[in-house]
Amino acid sequence: MSFWLLKTEPSEYSFDDLLRDGETAWDGISNPVAVKHLAAMAPGDDVIIYHTGKERRAVGLASVVAAGPRIEPVKPLPRPVGLDEIKAQAAFAKSPLVTIGRLSVVPLDAKQWRLLLKLASMTA
Repeated sequence: MSFWLLKTEPSEYSFDDLLRDGETAWDGISNPVAVKHLAAMAPGDDVIIYHTGKERRAVGLASVVAAGPRIEPVKPLPRPVGLDEIKAQAAFAKSPLVTIGRLSVVPLDAKQWRLLLKLASMTA
């Protein structure tokens, strides 16, 4: 099982849209590195949905249900985790999330995954 962060502009397709739809194909990606990451995603992989633009924060959990990938929502995070909080964590110093800001499909290691979930469960 792998961990991923998928970025989306909430005015285009938000986590609330995913909750409403129940499942979606994650497509419209053209960056070659992001396309490579999409191809590596497999059913059962865990996903954090991240809103870009003015929000810049992790907002929800999803799961890959089919190659391609197709994802379905799991639940909103207890509280959104902003990019400033993420950047303050040493575990993300070399992450493409902070080093390649325009990359829309970001692999996460298990430590980064656990840390994001921990941050989301903390009160601000």
